[in-house]
Amino acid sequence: MIKSRAIVTHAEADHPARRALEVIKARGIARSKDLEVAGLARIQIRRLVDQGLIARAGRGLYRSAAARVTERHDLARAARLTPNAVVCLLSALRFHGLTTQNPFEVWLAIDRKAWRPKIAHPPIRLVYLSGPVLSRGVDEHVVDGVPVKVFSAAKTVADCFKFRNKIGIDVAVEALRDYRRRHPKGLDALWRMAEVDRVTRILRPYLEALA
Repeated sequence: MIKSRAIVTHAEADHPARRALEVIKARGIARSKDLEVAGLARIQIRRLVDQGLIARAGRGLYRSAAARVTERHDLARAARLTPNAVVCLLSALRFHGLTTQNPFEVWLAIDRKAWRPKIAHPPIRLVYLSGPVLSRGVDEHVVDGVPVKVFSAAKTVADCFKFRNKIGIDVAVEALRDYRRRHPKGLDALWRMAEVDRVTRILRPYLEALA
């Protein structure tokens, strides 16, 4: 009888791990809420972490312990916590390879009327936008298994001139120079995004100086 009970217990112990890994595989990074919806209790989640089957990716976030963590992992974590936000400005520049800056915060654009997320880690820098300035030029990438919205390279450069007082004109000019080098045929896209941001008059002299 004892042997039979031990076998059942061992079999049952496999189920939480399997369910957790299925959720994490589907989402890349899972919130504790996602795992609880799949039927896992908090104590089971803690046990899976202690057993090394899953790993914490942040407060209330979990990933596969076997997953390779990239340098963009903070973007994935931020996207899982704020799925409607768009990676912008310094973080988007870093994503596109258009800056030497390495921001310690994840820069995110959200709607002016949206709920303000309270996130301890990774550190977040919010920029409040609305209308076409928020909705245009948004691409979706998969980072560590998580869909992440990122402003396109052209939109990011235009944003840098729009928010030049926030990030510095030197950063904006550096981004423009790198954009011209990496995207020599991307001038039309840049002008379209500059029109969306209403910075064509500001951008023009810098662009002419680099011609």
